[in-house]
Amino acid sequence: MTTANRRSVLQLTAAMGAGALAGAASAATPSGAGKPVFDVPRVFIPIVGSDAVFPVRRIYCIGRNYAAHALERGSDPSREPPFFFQKPTDAIQVVARGVTVDHPYPPLTHNYHHEIELVAALGRGGRDIPLERALDCVFGYAVGLDMTRRDLQNEMAAQKKPWEIGKSFDHSAVISPLHLASAGGFTKGAIWLKVNGQIRQTSDLSKMLWSVAEQISRLSQSSELFPGDIIYSGTPENVGPVVAGDLMTGHIDGLDDINVKVV
Repeated sequence: MTTANRRSVLQLTAAMGAGALAGAASAATPSGAGKPVFDVPRVFIPIVGSDAVFPVRRIYCIGRNYAAHALERGSDPSREPPFFFQKPTDAIQVVARGVTVDHPYPPLTHNYHHEIELVAALGRGGRDIPLERALDCVFGYAVGLDMTRRDLQNEMAAQKKPWEIGKSFDHSAVISPLHLASAGGFTKGAIWLKVNGQIRQTSDLSKMLWSVAEQISRLSQSSELFPGDIIYSGTPENVGPVVAGDLMTGHIDGLDDINVKVV
């Protein structure tokens, strides 16, 4: 870890700890609140090259952010504005560097899909963030999997009901350790996912319909963003099913690969 990167971690984590996360806590904690009746575990993501960890506040996800994936899901990418949904914070499953983790096949589904995604973790927040300042909010980036119970999602969509059950469940937000953000962010580079050594998804970050900066700016118009928020930035085409015993390997240029075995 270079001296410059170490300095960046110290500066950003100090800012998060001293003020920004205090604002996030005050947004969720009533004034004069008493002692909690029990403790709720907090969720953290490791930071590459540092002993510090990143505390997760909310998980946002953008839908259908690559044209080819939008088409395979039955949408017209030229007409659809960006839309977002959320996963519970404790859906996070961290994949440590150089480790293959066991990923439990979830209940209720018979059509369990992989979705490889770039994840942006915010160290700053705000409302109505200007596009030109949006990347200043990014603390770091990671490789993520937005795991999806596709049959449940499709069933709810067909009934015009919320399809949260297809997206929000235990271990559905798989993520690598965070790499510190650098100038310019991740606007291009290979993104792919293999299952049992065979390519399933492959594309380039430049094919996103809405860039990370645009996602942050748009999302801040509907919800105030805070340090600790993370954004899964969409998946390319050829999402598909996995079953117990399958090994998924996810890759984005410049970040750590993730290795996940379905059990």
